[in-house]
Amino acid sequence: MPKIITYKQKDCFIHRLCGLTKLIFFILWTLTTMLTYDTRILGIMIIASFVIFKLSKTDWKQVRSIFLVISLFLTLNVIAIFIFSPYEGCKIYESRTDLLHISGRYTITAQQLFYELNVILKYFTIIPSVFMFITSTNPSEFAASLNRIKLPYTTSYSVAISLRYVPDVQTDFNRIKNAQEARGIEMSSKANIFSRLKNMSAILFPLIFTSMEKIDSVTNAMELRGFGKHKTRTWYSARSLKKADYLIIILTAVFSAAALTVTFWNGSRFWNPFI
Repeated sequence: MPKIITYKQKDCFIHRLCGLTKLIFFILWTLTTMLTYDTRILGIMIIASFVIFKLSKTDWKQVRSIFLVISLFLTLNVIAIFIFSPYEGCKIYESRTDLLHISGRYTITAQQLFYELNVILKYFTIIPSVFMFITSTNPSEFAASLNRIKLPYTTSYSVAISLRYVPDVQTDFNRIKNAQEARGIEMSSKANIFSRLKNMSAILFPLIFTSMEKIDSVTNAMELRGFGKHKTRTWYSARSLKKADYLIIILTAVFSAAALTVTFWNGSRFWNPFI
């Protein structure tokens, strides 16, 4: 099984950008996505996200597993929204158009469906950019980028180590999963989804203990090398901004400013097509 998320150098425009550029893009893109509920803007952003994902040459097989897990989470989240607040969309858009009565107080309305569509769009706007950012950014260069925006280098290096450690967690997960299956615990697609989720819990504690052991080893190694003794440090993987980097930063900032201006133009984050 391929590793879920790991950096691999590729010859493409996205990979040639500075880590600081991708960090600024990711922050502005995520901030804009979180603040807006304008379906028109989210539609443009989700198309752009998948285009950027394609340009980054990220291997779909590399992220397919986690994408499916996130899709399952989204499905459960949308169902939970409807169960606990079936008329939230009606309150937001100040109207109600009944489509299908299920039972009791549960009725599917056009406003609720539209609201939950926006929730889904927000998730799927961010997900491709997350995959692109992680798989196209060298962890060491990313740490240097964080340090350039005045984040302490100890914190920056901790983030870099975390990104490097993700593939190792995936490897440990697969090894423990294979060991559990060898003991007769079914975790393949042959079992139903609820049995698989229950059986997956048998992996959790061994994975935590294995991870804690590795964290302790890394911590001791860094302390022996005197990590954190000095206030500053140099970065081997640091890169300076080029014309393409400045162009992307300016375009992202302009788009975010324009998107948020349109979003709050009428004093609300929600675009209301039911007026």
